[in-house]
Amino acid sequence: MNFLLETPIAITDLANLGTAGLMGAMWLWERRTSRQRDQQLDESHTRILADRVQLDQLITLVRQNTEALTRLTTTQEQYLQRISGEKP
Repeated sequence: MNFLLETPIAITDLANLGTAGLMGAMWLWERRTSRQRDQQLDESHTRILADRVQLDQLITLVRQNTEALTRLTTTQEQYLQRISGEKP
């Protein structure tokens, strides 16, 4: 209920408005918190999508590095076999 205390309307003014005033203030408070929650969800969604792109790029990089290391290892093994006189 911090929203009620932060607004220029004092609690005594709400009390003077009665039940309708209190219901209106509660509705305004709910709308404000709902907007904040929607904004947080939008920000989270944007962040998740950005993280997904970065994760896809990282996975691609790891695959490329793995392929390069595999080729390097194969080449080294072939080279060692040739210099040692073994047949592949």
